[in-house]
Amino acid sequence: MTRAKPNTEKIAWRGRLRAVQPRIRLLRSFDERHHSYQGYVLRIDGTCGDETSEFLIAVGKAANEKHRFCAGMEVSGLSVPVPDPRLETAGFYKTSRIRIEKNVEDALPAGPPFLGVPPDLPTYRQRGHRRLDARTYDSKCLTCIWGCRMPVEITVDHWNPSQKKYRFETFCYGPKSCPIYRAGPRRMVPGRKGMSYTEEDWVDEEETSHRGADD
Repeated sequence: MTRAKPNTEKIAWRGRLRAVQPRIRLLRSFDERHHSYQGYVLRIDGTCGDETSEFLIAVGKAANEKHRFCAGMEVSGLSVPVPDPRLETAGFYKTSRIRIEKNVEDALPAGPPFLGVPPDLPTYRQRGHRRLDARTYDSKCLTCIWGCRMPVEITVDHWNPSQKKYRFETFCYGPKSCPIYRAGPRRMVPGRKGMSYTEEDWVDEEETSHRGADD
């Protein structure tokens, strides 16, 4: 059987930047987890190829350091469709020829949701995250620099690492005192032979125990 080749053609896009969030992949294996901090995701309202809509573009950390993306900018660039949508929140990656067509002129609201230029990736890693209810993320946190929707790759059986499952999970890196934050239900991770692991509340508490309520 011949496998279809991934689409590597660069697609032009442009539009108004609605949000910037970290691009982080989460690898799970029962009660173990590992994060891969890869860059940032731009949520753009504009035109991508022949379509006018809202779309997500993945960019590297160097691009964010150079352009200091924030909500309200008008931007353009070229990107490639992602080959496996299970592994990316964004629909497009390998972004190049980024241009800031128009910078932000008005002051951004203080939040929440928190807008502005996001911190560097080591800051996200150092802060740690708490689970975030998916409905709260969709309704209130889509534009917040502290929100993150992660693609999750689960190794169900570490003795048979080819056995994988995929899903998306939402997290918050923001202040613990944020009034719109909701944790949502605890998350279950499937394991071998029908076993499962439930990630309890203490995991989030330990992950963020070094931060104060307003940090």
